[in-house]
This record gives sequence, C-alpha cells and structure tokens, in this order.
Amino acid sequence: MPCLSLMRTVAVLDELRRLWNVVSEHEIRPSGRLLVDELQGHFASPPHEMAVLTEAVPNHRYVDFDIALQEVAERDADHRAIGVGGGEARYHHNLTDMIQPPGVGYGARFPIAQVDLMNVATGPDTDRAAIAFGLRLFRYADTPVAVLLRRGNPSHGRPSGTLELLCSDREVAAQLLEELRELSLSRSVLRGQVISLAYSGYEQSEEGLTFVRRPELPADHVILPPGVLDRVVDHVVGIAEHAEVLARHGQHLKRGVLLFGPPGSGKTHTVRHLLSVTPRHTVVLLAGDTLRFVGLAAKLARAMQPAVVVLEDCDLIAEDRDLYHGAKPLLFEVLDAMDGLDADADVTFLLTTNRVDAMERALSQRPGRVDLAVEVPLPDAAGRLALLRLYAPPGAFSDEALAETAGRIEGTTASFSKELMRRAVLLAAKAGEEPADAHLRSATDVILADGERLSRALLGVRDADAADEN
Repeated sequence: MPCLSLMRTVAVLDELRRLWNVVSEHEIRPSGRLLVDELQGHFASPPHEMAVLTEAVPNHRYVDFDIALQEVAERDADHRAIGVGGGEARYHHNLTDMIQPPGVGYGARFPIAQVDLMNVATGPDTDRAAIAFGLRLFRYADTPVAVLLRRGNPSHGRPSGTLELLCSDREVAAQLLEELRELSLSRSVLRGQVISLAYSGYEQSEEGLTFVRRPELPADHVILPPGVLDRVVDHVVGIAEHAEVLARHGQHLKRGVLLFGPPGSGKTHTVRHLLSVTPRHTVVLLAGDTLRFVGLAAKLARAMQPAVVVLEDCDLIAEDRDLYHGAKPLLFEVLDAMDGLDADADVTFLLTTNRVDAMERALSQRPGRVDLAVEVPLPDAAGRLALLRLYAPPGAFSDEALAETAGRIEGTTASFSKELMRRAVLLAAKAGEEPADAHLRSATDVILADGERLSRALLGVRDADAADEN
C-alpha cells in the first residue's frame, strides 16, 4: 500500500512537471517580434552588453519627463515609440531583465506591443496622453539610445516612476539624462500654475497636486486703506521685476510678507489680487491640514521660481511657544522651509493670520523670514461705502441709502458687506421686485437685530453689541 501511494505521488509530480514545461514554453516563446530583437536591430549590437542608467521620477513630475523625452526624441526624424508586452510580468522586471537574450533570464518573455498611455493633468483645464509604459528609440549625439519610461504604481511595488536609459556610450547617456532633467524643469507643466496641495476630487489633479484657476481680481475690487495694497504688491512684484539687478548687487530675493488683521477684513482677497498680477509666478497654496507639506512646497517653489508660497491662517500652526508650553512640530517645518531656501531664490512666502499677537516671534520678527508685515484692518466709513458700492447690483440703490447703510454697519467686515447685499437682493426676489432702497434698509435691520448676533460673529464682526447701537 505505501508503495502504491508513492507511485501515485511520483505520477502527480511528473504531471505537474509536464504542465510547468508547457507553461514555461508558452511564456518564453511569445508570438511576434521580441523586445531584445528590436533593440538588437536598433543598436546593431547585443543590448544586454550595455549598462542601464536609471533615474527615479516622482509621479507629480512624471509628465514633465514625458514632455522632455518627447522633445529630445523628435529631433531624430527616425525616432519611434514601442510598447512592451508580457502581461503583468513586465511591471515587475527592470529593463535589464527584459533585454537578456533568449534562454537567459527573462529576456524572451517580452514581445513588442502597443505603448501604454494615460491621461495626466497639465493644468486646470488641460491634460496630456503621456507614456505610462513604453520605450522611445532614437539617436542622441549621433548615438543610438533607448529610454524606457515607466509610471509609478504602488500596486506593482513601484511608488515612483522611473526612467531607464540604455546606451553603449556612458558619457552620452549621462549627457542625455542631464538634458532631460533640465528640460523637465524648464518645460514643467507646474511652471506658472496655481497649485493646491489639497485634493477634492473635482479639479484637475496629479498625484496630490491640484491645479487651480488663477483668479482675476483687479485692484479696484480690493478695498483697503490708501497705500496698503500698493505696499504689498510692490514688495512681491517689484522685487521680482528687478530680480536681476538686485542679484547683481548682492541683494537677497527671498522675502516674506505677513498680512494680519481680523477675520473677514480682506486678507484672502488681497492674496487673490496678488495672484492675479503675478501670471509668471508658480503659486503653491497651503491651508489647514496641507500646511504640513510646507517643505515640499518650498522645494517646488525653488525649482519653479519665480514663485509664491501662500500659507493661510498660519497662526494655527505657528503659535507662540511661550503661550502654549512647547513648539508644535509643524512650526519647525515652516521655519525650516523659510530658512532652507537660498537668499537668491525668487520666492515669496505670503502668510496670513487673524491673531498676530499669538504668532511665534521667531517666525514674525526674525529678519530673513518675514520682512514686511502689513495690517489689513476693518474698513472705515469710506471703506464700508466703497464695499457696498462694489457688491451692490449696478444702479439698484441710491447714494443716500448706501451712505446711510455704511454709517449703520460700523465695525463690520468686507464679508459682512457682501452678505448684506445678498440678503437685500434676496428680499427683493422673494417679493417679486427689483432691488431698491427699501430692501437694503430692511436687510440691514434684520442683520443688525439681536437674533443675528451669531451670524455677525461668523462674518467677522468683533463687537455685535456695538453694531446693534449704530
């Protein structure tokens, strides 16, 4: 009996061995032209005898290298792109494995196939069909080269992309790689864009970077005391416009601007105007939870300068250490990012805060971090009138009614004026009428009533009781 069981076991093993041979034969002899044969013809020599030069490519920079590689390859009129077959196995093998000759390693498992493409975002309204997995074959410096571009995929054990360069001349390979690096920066899709490190799922995004439409906000839509907006714009834009002269005379370009004032006074509005008048600048927006990416934002800004890094409500992570008995980890990241950039970096750190008194002194007072602090105060009487005129429907309300309302809403914010106008128009809409003075007065009565104290507080009004008395 034991002998019969052993014979059956041997028979099963023999059958498994035959099955494995069939599978192996199928894998190592695919139909169609093999990758190693294609490369043999391209180089006129065995590709496995050449070294592969590999460069890691972060996924948010992947499309930049795809653009750079296409530009370089197209200089050769005979360039071509080929894909790689072989099923899932191709994702788990490097180019070195793929170019081994038949009978050695895995080389014969990879036939020529269609290039894998995928759409990647290149702006708030644009995208590009980039090579996700494929090779470009061309001549560079009169030398045949092949470059495999592979997008990162964590499910395949590759968190970042790779560029694998095959060439018989190592100096030519190094020269090509260096040019690809430079072109990937100069042609980067991030250059001149407004980028948020927050992800919503609705905007064009690429590996954690979300493209945001650059705002269009003219200066006459920013209601601030005379001269305030000019100071901020001059510090950000003026230095950028004269960067070459300043650098030639040994002056630093890196700067920090702190906008402080109560909530709703117009700090974010000021930032939006700055972004609209700096179309050449790459802008990185950080707020709330994304402030923890300030280190990445600083590196990106350095590479894509001129650039602006916006840190909104930075008091949330940069509060005075003396007040809170120890530093928060994000505070150090902010300080390190601001200190880490070279003085010649044309980068502006633009910070906003509602509580300048609670700001970390090392952030707000040390030269080289913040060199211009500008208060964005609550609007005065002239400012409130200007805001009401800005947000009012054209011709809806009389100058008398607007001036009267401006006097009644002392101590309120720009956000308050905007909401007041919406309520006045809504009252008219509910009555089936065109907006008129009566609707504005009624809306003012309602929003200044005792029952609206919380609403006023949420709109940035500091003293609701004082507003009630006006």
